[in-house]
Amino acid sequence: MQIVNTPIDAIKPYPNNPRINEGGVDAVAKSIQEFGWQQPIVVDKDGVIIVGHTRYKAAQKLGLDKVPVVTADKLSDKQVKAYRLADNKVADKTIWDNKKLLDELDGIGDDVFTGFTTSDIFDDVLDETQDDVLQKNEAGVTYSFSLKTQNKQLFERVKELVETYE
Repeated sequence: MQIVNTPIDAIKPYPNNPRINEGGVDAVAKSIQEFGWQQPIVVDKDGVIIVGHTRYKAAQKLGLDKVPVVTADKLSDKQVKAYRLADNKVADKTIWDNKKLLDELDGIGDDVFTGFTTSDIFDDVLDETQDDVLQKNEAGVTYSFSLKTQNKQLFERVKELVETYE
């Protein structure tokens, strides 16, 4: 794998990128400022982004002229499409062990960017790997739900279901 500092104008976003990543741009820009570039943008043989759209947008926001790039020129067109999806989807398969997460955050402090915010409410409350803490709910755990859709009928149906259980 060869990482090349490439002019940002030489790479192109994938026009059919199904990931809406604007909400992460500021956080990724802060991460780049805090830690530097630790993960390159991956492009295909034509310079089109496979993975790293949010890093690309963060670099633009920061006004960077060059970005680290890896060219995945040995992947077929089908593999490029699959990798583009898989790279983002695999994170959906994971959960946080919030007790360990809170321990890690306690050891860092607020002076270094992590992307997390903490609150006294959540001290030792959640552990997504053990639901007995959630079932007891002694510390007032609350849940939030977010749905983004262009299907108004689906939205209304989900809204009805949520209101039924409130």
